Amino acid sequence: MGLRVLMFGWEFPPHNSGGLGTACEGLTSALADQDIETIFVLPKKIGETEGQVEKIVFADVDQMKVRRVPALLYPYVTSQSYEEFKALLGDGADYYGSSLLEEVLCYGQRAKAIAAAEDFDVIHAHDWLSYPAGLMAKRVTGKPLVVHVHATEFDRGGGNGVNQQVYQIEKEGMHQADGVVTVSDWTKKLVMKHYGVSESKIKVVHNGIRAEEYGGRREADSLEKLKKAGNKIVLFVGRVTLQKGPDYFVRMAKRVLEFEPKTFFVVVGSGDMLGQTMSLAASLGIADRFIFPSFLRGAELNRIYQAADLYILPSVSEPFGITPLESLANGTPVMISKQSGVAEVVSHVLKVDFWDVDEMANQILAVFRHDTLKETLTEYGRQEVANVTWAKAAKKCVDFYKQLVSAPTTA
Repeated sequence: MGLRVLMFGWEFPPHNSGGLGTACEGLTSALADQDIETIFVLPKKIGETEGQVEKIVFADVDQMKVRRVPALLYPYVTSQSYEEFKALLGDGADYYGSSLLEEVLCYGQRAKAIAAAEDFDVIHAHDWLSYPAGLMAKRVTGKPLVVHVHATEFDRGGGNGVNQQVYQIEKEGMHQADGVVTVSDWTKKLVMKHYGVSESKIKVVHNGIRAEEYGGRREADSLEKLKKAGNKIVLFVGRVTLQKGPDYFVRMAKRVLEFEPKTFFVVVGSGDMLGQTMSLAASLGIADRFIFPSFLRGAELNRIYQAADLYILPSVSEPFGITPLESLANGTPVMISKQSGVAEVVSHVLKVDFWDVDEMANQILAVFRHDTLKETLTEYGRQEVANVTWAKAAKKCVDFYKQLVSAPTTA
């Protein structure tokens, strides 16, 4: 048996709303393939049995145990949504923290019992909601701690400032940890600059994909008629929030439609800017060219990818970005913002500054009008993404674990 990892997170498929859950599933599955057992600690959903332990089997190898901790944390919770949801609980609300930040700290305290009871070699905590739990586990066991940075307040804020309390939790987690994993060099540089973390403490581990699972072309039924009528499809997949640049996507659409009016724009996802994005499309007079199917996953999402002529990730600040890999694996060419970590692992994609909607439109029109360009991006992109695997990511994590386990832990 290899190392045992106590891992803290706050979302995991199928109960996920974004890339962090997808990344946790991909990483833990690949760790299992390398004989690493994971004890994954998650907030317990309302109504679940206290102390419930679930077994998840990957590749017929029982290498993962999920432990639930009572906590009112859920994917992409905000201070406002936390307070609104808590208000619906009535008398049961008294069990939870008075604020989101207090609840994050309570999650750490409640996780202490699990850390004390389980046998493991290293602790791995994903993003700020889990850092206090990771720190508590380190304090009660003395085991080395790895904090995994999927995004920071500087990404989530999209250039509009940061929540200082969240920033302090992130900073403390990074400085008290024995090692810091970042999902890209882009994020590594940000962590060094804004959090003062030493480069020697950071390990870059790019996310991956299981490209072999994306096979067979099946166009989405809802878009088939549009395609047969000669329309082009441009796709956005992700949380509809400031960081992901949905407003730039809409403004780009306005420019494209001036030259290619037979184009539809599909926005797959949900988020705090969904209403604002719809309103912007309406104010620009192009609402009839937009389709909003909300959050999709699995085969249904793959059919949307396959129906699209081009997928676009116009993020203002994207630590990595798994969705471009999913698009390439589905045989659909990709445009990403230059402010994206995924640009470090794929080169056969179009790249543009998130704010340059005119250049976005120019490149989209080039793909529409030049079949050779589209075919080249599709074929070479698919070949390239086949080498961006979770197995490679897991191997880097295992090497990092072994390095930290053999070294003295930090104070």
